Amino acid sequence: MAYFYYMKQLNFFIFMSIGLSLWGQTTAAWENHLHQDIQVLTSDSLEGRLVGSPGEIKAAHYIADRMEAIGLKAKGSVGYYQYFTFTPHAAPHKMENDGKSTLGTGYVKEQTGRNVVGFWDRGFSETIVIGAHYDHLGWGDENSLWSGEKRIHRGADDNASGVSALLFLAEALQKESPEKLGPVNFLFIAFSGEEKGLYGSNYFSKNPTVPIAQISCMLNMDMVGRLKADRTLAINGTGTSSFWKKAIKKSNKQMGSKAFQLVLSESGTGPSDHTSFYNVGIPVLHFFTGQHDQYHKPTDEMGLIDFNGLQDIAQLIENIAIAASQKGKLDFIKTKEEKSQQAANFKVTLGVMPDYLYSGEGLKIDGTKEGRPGAKAGLKQGDIILSMGKYPIADKYAYMDALRKFNPGEKTEIEILREGKKMKLPVVFE
Repeated sequence: MAYFYYMKQLNFFIFMSIGLSLWGQTTAAWENHLHQDIQVLTSDSLEGRLVGSPGEIKAAHYIADRMEAIGLKAKGSVGYYQYFTFTPHAAPHKMENDGKSTLGTGYVKEQTGRNVVGFWDRGFSETIVIGAHYDHLGWGDENSLWSGEKRIHRGADDNASGVSALLFLAEALQKESPEKLGPVNFLFIAFSGEEKGLYGSNYFSKNPTVPIAQISCMLNMDMVGRLKADRTLAINGTGTSSFWKKAIKKSNKQMGSKAFQLVLSESGTGPSDHTSFYNVGIPVLHFFTGQHDQYHKPTDEMGLIDFNGLQDIAQLIENIAIAASQKGKLDFIKTKEEKSQQAANFKVTLGVMPDYLYSGEGLKIDGTKEGRPGAKAGLKQGDIILSMGKYPIADKYAYMDALRKFNPGEKTEIEILREGKKMKLPVVFE
């Protein structure tokens, strides 16, 4: 009892210290929790929310306070918190973004992280999990793509946006009429350790606070704050249940004039927390508005968040969650592994970030890394790679396959499409 009283007082102090500047705002501003949550999570006092850091602890307490205020019951192993220990190494995002896997390198001493878990117990046997990771890169860890002076990586899109949407959904779903929702409970989880390799979600999947057999599905939000003008939204995992595609189409239609241009992928695996649930046989969906040049840099800030788009995405996810609640237990289908997830010992890297929302022929570039072969060759955001040497590039998987064919120091030509015109650029691999 003394422990929980102490934690309650500590939570209140932390909330006051990191959110004090917000109290002077209007009541209307405070009611807009999407703004409030991202502003607090990206504040200087949280120092980028690196897993195991004081900033991560402050963020966890803030999220737990929000869950309690919303009316969610504590469902961690100690109150709202589920603690896990880990020995960090470079995360899988590395292979996704520069074609070079660094898994298994850079190990350091064991550390402790914490998931934050809130439960809306409606008294049923089935539960839908809604999740988003809240950790980020602190002042810039081994996964940072920043080459400038040391600065806080605030992670507004990655993934304060997802956490704000999670809390928004926790409030919105509880306001729905009981007749509209099916016979399920809802479990809301803010994961930590995602940036280091899905540690928090992996731990939960093996040590669930709700039996795995009772989890109907898992909806994951990771980088949902930068909706593009064409309203393109990627949804991954659509092949993990026969229920998803029809439900997604119907839910998107319900958005009316705010419907999205959807890019669907069937695979249940990817560099985010839904993978941990897929791996234990749970249908999953992962929502994502796409890569951008501020990814894993200090420039991923609140001022770039599209709040109207974020709220619309939350509404779509609510539609899908309601549809899934009415269905009950979903069937699970094992999908083919994405080639990008297969073990690959790349000898070279081009240093470009793919546009994951692009579905045409070739590999569209969403950004280049300064000082790497692609940038040195003159590749720019928006370029579409059509071939590398003699190897045609039909999609991102063909790109990954082609990279395996080259060695450091080797020269070739890259054919690209830039603003409708084809051109060739010489490149030297490193």
